[in-house]
Amino acid sequence: MTSPSTNANSSWPKSLRDPSTLYFQKTSVKRSIIKAYWTVIICAIPLWWYTTSIQRLALPTSRVHSETETLHTLPVDVCWEGIPNGLAEPVRKELVQRSLQHKERWNGLTLEPFRYGNCGDNTLIIRNHNGPESIHNQVLKISVEKHVRKDGTYSRHVVDLLEDLLAPVVDASHFNNLAVQYSSRYRLSFSLLNEDSAAGDMISGWNIEHALRVHITPLLEDLSSLHNFTIESQVQFHAPLAFRPAASDGYWGITREDLNVFVNSAEWILSSSSSNDHVLHFVLFVPSLNARPLYILDNNGQSTESNSFLLPQWGGIIIHNPSSPSHQPLPPADLRLTFATFADQLSALLGIPQLPPSIKQLPESGHHVLSKWQMDTLLRRRTIENTIQTRETLRSIVNLVDQIENMPVGQDVKDDVENALSAYTEMWTGSKSLIDIFTLSADAFNLSSRAFFNPGMLALLYFPTEHKYAVYAPLFASAIIPLFVSALREIVAWKKERKDAKNGSSVDHTQGTDTPNTS
Repeated sequence: MTSPSTNANSSWPKSLRDPSTLYFQKTSVKRSIIKAYWTVIICAIPLWWYTTSIQRLALPTSRVHSETETLHTLPVDVCWEGIPNGLAEPVRKELVQRSLQHKERWNGLTLEPFRYGNCGDNTLIIRNHNGPESIHNQVLKISVEKHVRKDGTYSRHVVDLLEDLLAPVVDASHFNNLAVQYSSRYRLSFSLLNEDSAAGDMISGWNIEHALRVHITPLLEDLSSLHNFTIESQVQFHAPLAFRPAASDGYWGITREDLNVFVNSAEWILSSSSSNDHVLHFVLFVPSLNARPLYILDNNGQSTESNSFLLPQWGGIIIHNPSSPSHQPLPPADLRLTFATFADQLSALLGIPQLPPSIKQLPESGHHVLSKWQMDTLLRRRTIENTIQTRETLRSIVNLVDQIENMPVGQDVKDDVENALSAYTEMWTGSKSLIDIFTLSADAFNLSSRAFFNPGMLALLYFPTEHKYAVYAPLFASAIIPLFVSALREIVAWKKERKDAKNGSSVDHTQGTDTPNTS
C-alpha cells in the first residue's frame, strides 16, 4: 500500500525530488563556476599587488652620512679702520684663545684674520673714535688708542666687548627653551582681554594700528630676510582666569606657579584663524574690577614692580591695572608702554641678541632698530641652529628607512632629501655672504623637515606587518577557504571519474577480446 506522502512526492517536479538534476547542480556547471572564481582571483593578484605594494625609492644614504658627519664652521669677519695694519693682531689672538676655552659660546664659529681698511658695506667695522663707545649700523666706534697700544698690549675691555658682540653669552638650554625654533613664517596675535567687562571699568579698545607702526613694524622689517610675519588682533570682553588670585592687603596677587597656568586655554580664543604657521601670542590682560589691582608676587609673597612675563615659545603677557575707572580705549601713554614691552618680548622670543650695556646704539637710517652686529649674530645663530637640525633630520630619515622595512619612500620624499642635501652642501662651497649661507640653511632645514613629516611616510609608520595579517586574515580567509575546499573536492572527483572511466574502458576491451567466435 502506497503512503500518502509517497503519492505527494511523486507529484513534485523531478528537479525538486532530485536536486542533482538541477541545471546549476550539474558537474560541468559547478566546475565552470569554481574555475571562474579562481580565474578572477588569479587575474586580480597583480592589481592587488600593485595597489598594496609600498614604493621604496633609494635614498642617498652614504652621501647623507658623509656630508653630515663633516663639521663646518661659519667665518666671522671683522675689519679695522683708522689704525695701522697689524696693530690689533694681539686682540685677535686673544679672541682665538678664548674661542678654544669657551667652546660652547663659539660653537660653529671661526674668527677670520682681521682686515685693515677697504672694509666694504657688508663687513663688521671697528672704527677709531675718541668719543663714547657706540654702534651705528655695521660700525663699532671705540677709542682704539685707549685700548690697543703700539707695544702689542691691549686692555681686556676691548676683548670682552668684541667677544660679547661676536659671540654673546647664551645659556643653550635657556635659549632653546625660551626662543622659538626657527620657522620661515610666524603669526603674531595681539589680544586685549578684559577679564569681566560686566563688572564695570573695562578697556573698550586700543589704537593698535599706530602702535604696530611705531613699535613692531620696524623690527619686523629688519627681520624680513629671516621670517615672514602675519599680524592679527582682537579685543575680548570676557576672559576669566582658571584660578582665583590670592587676596592680600589692598591688592590681589598671582604666584610664580600661577603664571604657568595663567592662560585659560579652555575659554580664551587667542587665534582667529587656523594655519600651520607658528603663532606667537601677546596679551594685554585687564583684571576684573573685583580683583584689582593685580600684581605678580615674588617668592616671599610680596608684590613686584614688573607687570609682564614671558611664556617660553608661546608669547608674552602684560597685566594692566587701569589707573582710573573708564570705558574708554587704552590711553596713548599706556599703549606706548605696552607695545614697547611687546617689542622686547618679541625680540626675546626670536632670539635677538642684546647689545652690551656699555654700547650706545645710534639711530639707524631708515628706522632700523637692529644694528648689523646684532643681525649678523642672529643670522649666525639661526644658521648654526638650522645646520644642526638639518643634519639630525637627514640622518633620522635614512636611519628610519633602513630600520623599518615597510616604510614607503616616494618620489616627493626622495626629491626633498636630495634637495635638502644639495642646499646643505652648497652652504660650504665657494665664497658666499652670510645672508646667502643662512638662506641655504633655511632651505635645507625646511626641505628635510618636510621630508621627515611627509604624510606618505607617517601613514605606515604605525602600521607594522603584524597589523596587515590581522586585517587580511578575516577578510580573505572566509572567501578563500570555501573556494579552496570546493576546488579540491572537484579535483578529487574529477580524478576519480577519470579513473573509473579508464577502468570501465579496460573492462569493455577485455570482454570484447574474450568473446568466442560463433560463426
